[in-house]
Amino acid sequence: MKIKVNGEELFYENSMNVSDLLTERKVKMPEMVSVEVNKKIIRRNDFEDTGVKDGDEIEFLYFMGGGSWN
Repeated sequence: MKIKVNGEELFYENSMNVSDLLTERKVKMPEMVSVEVNKKIIRRNDFEDTGVKDGDEIEFLYFMGGGSWN
């Protein structure tokens, strides 16, 4: 299957779910990442049940704190 992850085209022969994809892409601290599949945010509780399909466009969204109080 061919998918896009953060704009990069990737090819996989085996089926997988969102959780598998996070592992495959070696995402550090996946509990700190939101995942969007075809412009729809996937709830963390649904990662295992959400299959990745040919043609899917997936975004890993990283949220970070920061800034200055100056």
